Amino acid sequence: MDRIIQMILNKLLGRLVNTAVNKGVDYAARRGKSPQDMSPEELQQARAGKDMANRARQAAKLTRRIR
Repeated sequence: MDRIIQMILNKLLGRLVNTAVNKGVDYAARRGKSPQDMSPEELQQARAGKDMANRARQAAKLTRRIR
């Protein structure tokens, strides 16, 4: 029974951490500005930063699988 609870908690905490990391990357890419206050160039740069973070996350996942 203890192991089942631990598995459920690990899943929930993993989702929580993923959400927090995604929010943090989004905030950092926007440099703390709201999207309404950003110019089109800044929005494009923020999207590029988010895309780069996603690629880095995918590369990290791939290297963990290869190991």
